[in-house]
Parts: sequence; C-alpha cells; structure tokens
Amino acid sequence: MSMAKQVNFGVIVFPGSNCDRDVAYVTRDLLQQPTRMVWHEESDLTDIDVVIVPGGFSYGDYLRCGAIARFSPAMQALQRHAEQGKLVLGICNGFQVLTEAGLLPGALVRNRDLHFICDRAPLRVERTDLPWTIGYQANEVITVPIAHGEGSYYADPETLAELEANHQILFRYVSGDGEMSAESNPNGSLNNIAGICNRQGNVVGMMPHPERASDPMLGGTDGLRLFQGVINSLVTTPVESSV
Repeated sequence: MSMAKQVNFGVIVFPGSNCDRDVAYVTRDLLQQPTRMVWHEESDLTDIDVVIVPGGFSYGDYLRCGAIARFSPAMQALQRHAEQGKLVLGICNGFQVLTEAGLLPGALVRNRDLHFICDRAPLRVERTDLPWTIGYQANEVITVPIAHGEGSYYADPETLAELEANHQILFRYVSGDGEMSAESNPNGSLNNIAGICNRQGNVVGMMPHPERASDPMLGGTDGLRLFQGVINSLVTTPVESSV
C-alpha cells in the first residue's frame, strides 16, 4: 500500500499488554505505516498522529481493569494528544483504560454470565462519517473477534441518553441479519453497545478486536477497514501540528 503521505501510529505498551504487537503488525506490516511502540513511562507523543491503546491485561488488572494504567506518563501525554483533537483508539483493555481516564463516558463491568468470552461477534456499524468508520456502509454488519471477561458496557440513564442523542455509539452487537436482541448481546452491554466515541469523535473505544480481523490469512478483514479509513482520512485531511 503506497501513499505519498504516511500516518504515524503509536501503540502504548503497558506491563501486561498482550495485543500491542498484533496492532503493530496491522499498521506497520499490513498497511506499511510508521509505527512506534510507546513504553508506558514515555511522556512525549508529539511525533504521533494516531495513538492506540491495545488490549491485554495492563498491570495484570490487579486493581480493576485499566485502573492503574490511567496514571502512567504515557496516558497523561495521551490526554493532551486527545485534547488537541488528534485520534485515539482503545481496544478491549484499552477501552477500559480510556473510561478509567475519563476520556470516554461509562464503564466496562463483568460480563453478564460472569464468564470470559472468546468468540466472533457480528457488529452493526452505526455511523460512517468518522475516520474510524468511513470504510464501512451505513448499518453494515461486520464480524470482529471478542475476548474479554469485563466487557459489559454500563452507564447511568442520563449518560446513555446523551450517547444516543449525540450519535456517539459506533458499533452495536447484533445478530447476523443486523437485529438487536438479548440473544445477540454476548456480554450484557446496555443498549448492545460494542463501541463508542467522545462528543468530538476523535477518541474511540471498542471491546471487539479489529486487529484480529485484518489479515486475510485469518479468514476475515472487516477490522482492516477501520485502520484503512483512518489512514485515508488523515492523508486527505492532514493532522494539524500542535502549537
């Protein structure tokens, strides 16, 4: 994939992260974009366009998923990165970290049946006007792997109403034909929420793993289009340098 302009990706690495290299494989090897592994003690992200907080078990999830990671120097830098309007993606444990840090509303709690889930989940794409989703069709059903024990999205009624009103829900768990139901909700997430964004749309968190649905050798590339959309968006509309 050759482009005149390249997008600089940064993947934050915490003690216990285990999906960081999977993400880097997609951005660096499959999509041929500059990708830097950012150790959690680093505090300078100014060279990076898109920061990804990967899945795994940051700090062993010893206190609460994402609760310790939020205090790392890299997360303080990520906060500044997000405030400048630059792009941030949290996947699985990364989604948990973003909610703990207050960059996204709500929380991720124990799955409805209190079991770890590892499966492939149909998702309905709710918005297609953001860099993260421009590679999809409206209401398209895609299949993306999930693997989590605390992936049930929870928020108070007021927050849920705001998410719905502001169209901040990007992905929902659905059946294969795109219908929402209790049966198509693998973890008990309220409103079948699988992924959300902040009000500005530059910060996204999702429990499913798009990096695990990016290599054709693994049997599906629905997740690859998320990364491709981000790259195409930034190549068309360059990231403004911060003052």
